[in-house]
Amino acid sequence: MASILQIDTIGKRYGILPSDVLRRADTFDLYVMDTALSFERYHNSKDAKGLSPIPDLTQEELMEIIKK
Repeated sequence: MASILQIDTIGKRYGILPSDVLRRADTFDLYVMDTALSFERYHNSKDAKGLSPIPDLTQEELMEIIKK
């Protein structure tokens, strides 16, 4: 079962009551929440160090990433 903090986080993100989260949320919602929070923490930690959270890649480099 999801922890109280996970229920609270999902409720805050989507603007719904905890009871609605308990009634409607599933494991996919937990997966999305975990991924989104990890991504936010990653960007916040880079920003705190004065680093750009978004790499400066060329269009060619981005195309290579897409091909992989």
